[in-house]
Amino acid sequence: MAKDSSKSHKSRKDHIARAKIHHHDNIVHTAFDHAEWDPLSHHAGDEFARTIDGRRDQSYVRTVRPRSNGQRALMAAIMDKNLTLALGPAGTGKTYLAISAAVEALENGRIERIILSRPAMEAGESLGYLPGDMHEKMAPYLRPLYDALGDRLGGKRVRQLLEDGTIEIAPVGFMRGRTLNNAFVVIDEAQNCTYAQLKMLLSRLGWHSTMVVTGDPDQSDLLEGLSGLAEIARKLETIAGISVVRLKAEDIVRHPLVAEMLDVI
Repeated sequence: MAKDSSKSHKSRKDHIARAKIHHHDNIVHTAFDHAEWDPLSHHAGDEFARTIDGRRDQSYVRTVRPRSNGQRALMAAIMDKNLTLALGPAGTGKTYLAISAAVEALENGRIERIILSRPAMEAGESLGYLPGDMHEKMAPYLRPLYDALGDRLGGKRVRQLLEDGTIEIAPVGFMRGRTLNNAFVVIDEAQNCTYAQLKMLLSRLGWHSTMVVTGDPDQSDLLEGLSGLAEIARKLETIAGISVVRLKAEDIVRHPLVAEMLDVI
């Protein structure tokens, strides 16, 4: 019994020390940054994790090329503007292209870190009823971001960059009060942000940074009238230094039936 108590005490001391390090130099890691929590292999087992690493380490070297005129316009806008809003239906590659651009900027030394953020919206389901602690509850929700990063960098490299703070993934609530310099910031699923939240996020943009906001105004999980994405895009579209790219059904790169279904439902 005494041995278990000693381990527990040591564990608490380790967590406190780690927290102090993570809050140094305004690099605030999320509540999901836990030494024993691995989003790429959680609940998956070591063998499955190795499979993910192997597949992604082989595929990340591929060059990402646009597959439609809309995607071509989005990639050009991200390269040319410090702030881009990418609006369009699911499957148009908004998030993937934004993260690919972020990885390219990091690899080329144009930025020092990548920050990915999503609103903690539950899409009609309650996180409170999911099993596990907050790390385990949020892991599946943030998984699409890790998947895109893994495809571009490889699973092992993603873990390394997460550990040293070069890549940070956080819910919107963790972004308040920060100034993000020398960073590539991707705000994903922005249709689930209110107008006030988006205004707060956009004001985080610092020097030598790029921000891409992605979302589909037609698929918000918020109550009607609460999503601020469409209104923010309408107002910012008149500013010369900001690009608003509106992707359409013909830009969808998933199964052809996806575009047809979204046209009728």
